[in-house]
Amino acid sequence: MYKITLKSVFVASAFLVGVSSSFAQDVLVNSLKLNASDKSKENFKFTEQINLGTTSVKTQGSSGTCWSYSTNSFLESEMIRLGKQPVELSQIYSARNVYVEKGINYVRMHGAVTLGDGGALHDVINMYKKYGTVPREVYTGLNYGTDKNKFGEMAALIEGVLTAVVKNPNGELTPNWQKAYAAVIDSYLGKVPDNFTYKGRNYTPQSFAKEVVGINPDDYVEMSSFTTAPYYQKTTMMVPDNWSFDQVYNVKVNDMTDVIDNALKKGYTVAWATDVSEKSFSWKNGVAYVPQKKFDDMTAEEKADMFNGPKPEPEITPEMRQAAFDNYTTTDDHGMHIIGLAKDQTGREYYIVKNSWGETNDYKGFLFVTKNFVKYKTTALMVNKGGIPVEIAKKLGV
Repeated sequence: MYKITLKSVFVASAFLVGVSSSFAQDVLVNSLKLNASDKSKENFKFTEQINLGTTSVKTQGSSGTCWSYSTNSFLESEMIRLGKQPVELSQIYSARNVYVEKGINYVRMHGAVTLGDGGALHDVINMYKKYGTVPREVYTGLNYGTDKNKFGEMAALIEGVLTAVVKNPNGELTPNWQKAYAAVIDSYLGKVPDNFTYKGRNYTPQSFAKEVVGINPDDYVEMSSFTTAPYYQKTTMMVPDNWSFDQVYNVKVNDMTDVIDNALKKGYTVAWATDVSEKSFSWKNGVAYVPQKKFDDMTAEEKADMFNGPKPEPEITPEMRQAAFDNYTTTDDHGMHIIGLAKDQTGREYYIVKNSWGETNDYKGFLFVTKNFVKYKTTALMVNKGGIPVEIAKKLGV
């Protein structure tokens, strides 16, 4: 099932107990520092074509909550697009509510679904619709003296609670287990406020979502591309972190970049879920592309030269993309936020991508990702339906 590679370590870790999710994220970030060149920045010459409004780069710390950071960043940019003063939203408020809902689902499924920190882009929208949202300053999730997320101990404890519930030692579940489970989460992340004051006004999470953020959660569409389901219909996204079994629209490979291009040109940013454990993804250098040769087939010189300026790429076919998904070389590793478009010195186009690993790379928390990488490695993308090209929107019925 697994080859002994760095990717295998990450994937295996993500499937282990909840404590491993935070560890796996740290392993991945540290490992990607190895995919780098000291001269990359001087050998890539990027010219921005579109750069849309966004809030500051954050760090998710030792937590597998990239999906919440990326999608909340996306919602903050939606506020900017709507002409509102953006509010930095609480990523951990979304994550906390997902932990609760995921735990309920886990018990209903007798423990036969993924637990851990992982999630999907739609989780933030679903939680926004059900629970509202709060500013980051109101709910930081830092409830025991840390200055950044560190969720390993909490993840181990909540898995222990749920494991005990699934074993059903009473022979019938009591109504108390959900309270006990939520109490463990809240002891680490803090109790969710029923109401709070922001800029001199009192809100509930629901009223804050409606009156201040002001987005309609029904305006957002999630999509991916598979050969295993009919195009332009909904299909269940078959990735482990889709614990809620949500469905996405299935589109053709080139439709994904057509949607992103159209959205950016119309002022809409895009939330993006993808695989980042490829050797051709360099967090340190802030560049990702699809090489023509497999890494194992490269010479030592070719490996050393991977990020020293633009390189040719193969065309991405539906069959190539599906094969990577089916053989686990494309996995649902990470969520980020596409905020713009740039060209390199050869004229090739790259998406400008905001990450949630702090400002520790060559571009202070941003990356330049080729369109072919997006076609090949996307597991899902989310966009306001107003950003979808008319012809594709008609086919989807949105």
